[in-house]
Amino acid sequence: MRRITGPAATVAGVLASRMVRVALGAVTGVLVARTLQPEGRGAYAVITTAAATAVVIGHLSLEKSHITFWPDSSRHRPLVTNALVLGTALGFVAALATFGFVAVAASPGASPLWLVALLAIPFGTASVNLTSVLLLQSRTKTVNWATTVAALTQCLPILALMAAGHVTVTGAVVCWATSIVVPFLFAVRALWPISLRWDKSLVRHQLGLSGRYHVGWVAYHLLLSVDVLLLGAMDSAATVGIYTVAGTLMTLARIPADSITQVVLPRQAVSGAHEAERITARTLRLCLLVSAVFIGLVAAVSPWAIPLVYGHAFTASVAPLLVLAPGALALSMTRPTEQYLVRLGRPLRMTAIFCVALAVNLALNLVLIPHWGAVGAALASAVAYTLLALLETVWFLRSARVPVSQLVPRLTDLRAVLLRAPAAQGAPGRRPRAPVTAGRAEGAARTEKAPRHVP
Repeated sequence: MRRITGPAATVAGVLASRMVRVALGAVTGVLVARTLQPEGRGAYAVITTAAATAVVIGHLSLEKSHITFWPDSSRHRPLVTNALVLGTALGFVAALATFGFVAVAASPGASPLWLVALLAIPFGTASVNLTSVLLLQSRTKTVNWATTVAALTQCLPILALMAAGHVTVTGAVVCWATSIVVPFLFAVRALWPISLRWDKSLVRHQLGLSGRYHVGWVAYHLLLSVDVLLLGAMDSAATVGIYTVAGTLMTLARIPADSITQVVLPRQAVSGAHEAERITARTLRLCLLVSAVFIGLVAAVSPWAIPLVYGHAFTASVAPLLVLAPGALALSMTRPTEQYLVRLGRPLRMTAIFCVALAVNLALNLVLIPHWGAVGAALASAVAYTLLALLETVWFLRSARVPVSQLVPRLTDLRAVLLRAPAAQGAPGRRPRAPVTAGRAEGAARTEKAPRHVP
C-alpha cells in the first residue's frame, strides 16, 4: 500500500487530529451532561465559556503580526520571545478583568472554582501565540499532538471520575483548565530555549498591526458564545445546560462542511482571482449540500437521540436545536466565503459585518430570553448567523460578479463529495498564482479558533 506523503499527509494528519478531538469532546460533553444534569452542566458551561472568551479577548490577535514579520529571519527569535512573554502578560490582565466582571455580575459558581478557570487564561493566551509560531515553522505534527493530548487530558479524568462516581462541577472545570495548559507546555518544550528579553520596539509594531484585526475576531467569537453568557445571567444554569447541548450538536453537524473548507483553503489563498472565485462558489455549493444533509439528520433524530445519549433531563434541548438548525446551516457558509473575502484586503469592512451581526444577536437575546429562555437564545443566534451569512455572501457575489445561481447545489457536486476533493476541478485557463498575504492568512487563522460551545 502506497504511503501518503507531502501536503496530502499533512492534510490527513490535521483532519485525523481534528476528528479525534471532536470525538473526545463529544464524549466529554455526554459524560458531563449525564453526571451533572442540566444545572451542573450549565454552571460548568458559563465558567468555561467566560474563561475561553477572556483568552480570545486577551491574546489581542498577536499571531496576525507573526505572519507579517516572519519573512524576516532575524525576527524569528524575538517573535518567539514576545509570543511567550507578551502572551502571558496579556492573559494575566485578561484574567484580572474577568475576575472583576465576575465579582460585579455575581455569576454562578463558587469563587475558588472561578479562580481555577481564570488561572488557565494566561496559559491559553500564550498558547495561541506560540502555536502560531509552530505552524509558521511547519511543525504541524507537534500542534496536532498537543491538541490531541489536551483533549485526552480533559476526557480521561472525567471518565475515571464517572467510574468512581465522583464527577462534580469542580472536577469538570479542573479538567478543562488542565486541557488549556497542555498545549502551552507542548509549545514551550518544542520552542525551547526561549529568551525572556523581549523586543519592545517589535511589540509596538505587533500590537499596532494586530489591533486592526482583533476587534473583528472578538466580535466573531462573541457572536458564537455571548448567548451562553446572557442566558446564564438572565435565566438559570439549568437552562444554559439545556441550550449548550443543542449548540454542541449543531457544531458537530457542521464538521463535514468545515473539513471541506479546510481542504480547499490553500487553493483559495494562492490561486489567481478568477479561479479562486470559481473554487469559492463550488465550495459554497458543497458546504450547503453537505451541511443540509448532516444538520437535517441531526435535527430529525434529535427527539430520540438526545434523551437516549444525554438522558431524559435534556429532552428540552430538542426545541432550541430545531430553532438553531437554520442558523447553523447559514453559518456553515461563512467560512469559505471569508477565506475568499480576506483576499480583498478589507479588514475594517469585515469587522463591521461581524459587529452588525453581533449587535443584532445581543439585541434579540435581550428581548427573547426573558420570554422564551433557551428557545429565545436559539432564535436570536439563528437570525444573527443568517444575517452574517447573507451579508458576506452578497459581498462575495458582487465582488466576484458571480450570479446567485452558481450557489445552488447540483448533482455533479454530490459526485464530487463522494469521489474527489472539491478543489480538484480547477477552472479552465488558470491564472498565475498570487502570493499569500497577511490578510489571507488571517482568514485561515479564524477558521481554527474557538469552538462554538464547550463540551
